[in-house]
Order: sequence, then C-alpha cells, then structure tokens
Amino acid sequence: MAAPAAPPVKGLEGIIATKSSICWIDGAAGVLAYRGIDIHELAVHSDFEETTYLLWYGKLPNQSELTQFQKDLAAARSLNSEVYDFLRMVPRDANPMEVLRTAVSLLSLYDSDEKDSSHDANLRKAYRITSQIAMIVAIFDRIRKNRAIVEPDPSLSHSANFLQMLNGVKPLDEATKALDVALILQADHELNASTFAARVIASTLADMHSAITGAIGALKGPLHGGANMETMKLLYAIDKSGREPTEYVGELLAQKKKIFGFGHRVYTTEDPRATHLRQMSEALGKASGNSKWFDMSRKIELYINGAKKLNANVDFYSASTYTALGIDLDLFTPIFAVSRIAGWAAHVIEQLDDNRLIRPRADYIGPKYPAKYVPLGQR
Repeated sequence: MAAPAAPPVKGLEGIIATKSSICWIDGAAGVLAYRGIDIHELAVHSDFEETTYLLWYGKLPNQSELTQFQKDLAAARSLNSEVYDFLRMVPRDANPMEVLRTAVSLLSLYDSDEKDSSHDANLRKAYRITSQIAMIVAIFDRIRKNRAIVEPDPSLSHSANFLQMLNGVKPLDEATKALDVALILQADHELNASTFAARVIASTLADMHSAITGAIGALKGPLHGGANMETMKLLYAIDKSGREPTEYVGELLAQKKKIFGFGHRVYTTEDPRATHLRQMSEALGKASGNSKWFDMSRKIELYINGAKKLNANVDFYSASTYTALGIDLDLFTPIFAVSRIAGWAAHVIEQLDDNRLIRPRADYIGPKYPAKYVPLGQR
C-alpha cells in the first residue's frame, strides 16, 4: 500500500523545491549569502559587476577576469532599432513594469542566440539582457518625459551608466555607490516568487527571454517587487496628512490594513538587506539636506517593531533610498528588475544545466468523484 501523500502547504512555505548552489539564506540568523559569501561583505567590498560574475560563474573573478567581464557587459549595451521604436510607440503614461515586460519579450526576436539554449549561449544572453533591461528602463523614462535619449557610455560602470542614461548627467560617486549597493542587495534571493517563476518556465525548455519575461510579470505584484512602491505611497500619504507617522500607521493597523515593507516569509529576524538600506537612506538624506523620508521611516519601523514584532524588510528602506536618489516612484520596481536579472539569469542557467520539468501536484478538494454529468435539458 502506498504511503499517504504529505499534506499540502499553502504558498509552498518551507517546501524544498530544488537544489541550488547560488544563494543561501538562514532566516533565523538573518544571513543572506551569494555562493557562500555574506551579503554584508559584498555590500561593503564588492560592486554590481563583480557580484554578478560571482552569481553566474560561481567564484569571485581575478583582476583580468573582472576587467573582461566589465568590458563584455558594457559592450552588450545595445538595442535593436525596433525596440527603440516600440518604446517611442507605447503610451507615455504606461506602467514602466508593463513596458519592461513587453520589451524583454520583444528582445528575443532580435537575439542571435534565441534558438540556442546551451550553457554558453545562455551566458551570452545573460550579458545582453542584463545590460538591455537597464537601458530599457532609462530610455523609456526619458521618452515619456520628452527628454533626449542618452547614449550608453562604455567607460562607465553598470550603475553609473544607468544613472547617466536616466538623468542625463554624470552621477556623483556617492550616488553610484548607493545604487551599486542597492543592486547588490537585491541581485538574488533564492526561490522568491519571480525566480521560481523563471525556473518553472525554463524547466519547460522555453528560452531565457521567456523565463525572464515571466519573472518580470511576477515581480510586478505588490506582494513582491511592488512593495517598495507601496511603502513610498504610504510615506507620501503621511506627509500630505501632516500627522505623526506613528499615529497614522496606528490607525491603519487598527483597521487591519497591510503595512508594506514589514515581515518576511523567510526571515524571523531582521532582513540583512534592510540593515544596509537603512544606513544608505540615512546617509543620503543627510547628504541632500533632507532627512524627512528617513526620519519618517525610522519612526514607523520602531513603532511597527514594538506593536507587531515585525522587522523591516528590503522593500521598506529601498523606498526612501530610491527617493533620495531622485528616482520616480513608478521606477522602483523596474530598478528591482535591473538588479534581480543577475540572479534570474544565474538560476535559469543552473536550471537548464541540469534540467527536470517542474511539475508539482495539487490536493484536490472539489466535488467527489465520480460526479455525474447532467444533460443540458435536465439542469
């Protein structure tokens, strides 16, 4: 007699779905590590290119490897003319995440490796898509604001080039470093919803562009990548009301409304990414002479922690950090994608290197079998 099936777990919480060597999380200890290296070390000592190399190749590069990687990533900063035409064609008020999702799907039509899903071809795609996603976000923002498109500068780092293409001026070193750290912190996070979606799609032997398009669709949701946008909306509402942040949030809690940016499915202690983003938010606020958003965020964090025993997650302080960098609210989630593509690509490559179709089962709770078919005239 077969053993009874394990009871279903809603949301697959705690379920081990695959083996991976990319990212390790210890939720109880508040540890996040890429290829075994603690996120705190990477945030302090690394940059986005080096961290991406680590995720894709499984080791830190030496100087010549890093230099070549930087050159290859910069060389991939190009878009087909039809993609530019698409970005000019879409409505100026379109949701940037929807534009990005559609544009990434469009990229596959012009990718020379589109029909090749070998390991090396997927790496080449990863270089291109990583550079192209950043370009798409910046170019669409320029177009919708009737500003001239800024051409990519191969002499700049990934973060500096993105900020220059977005804002039209060479960024300050402090701004580049802040974005670099934010991109590192959000580059991967094991089997989060968007990464799992990418691996499920890849497991069908669909191409990398399909997997990344699906991942962007998952990231768009407010319970995933959209949470930092919801956090900033709350800060704007509190500021407009002129009320004390703790009083405002207290009323929301009394109404049992969700406060975005707190709690995490994995971490039972502080999200280690929030530790760095809190520091960055404070530093950027002081540097700009406007600490309002950080001060408000800190009051809310302490209040929620005391009232609900919930800790801030990565989304909470990324909101005030991006605002301090002058980034528009509806670009928060696209910039999450600019970062997370590093992890998505690593997971798609890993999935396809040792693939098995991901096909779970469901616990059926519908009408008991056999239910009878009733002819139309007798219903």
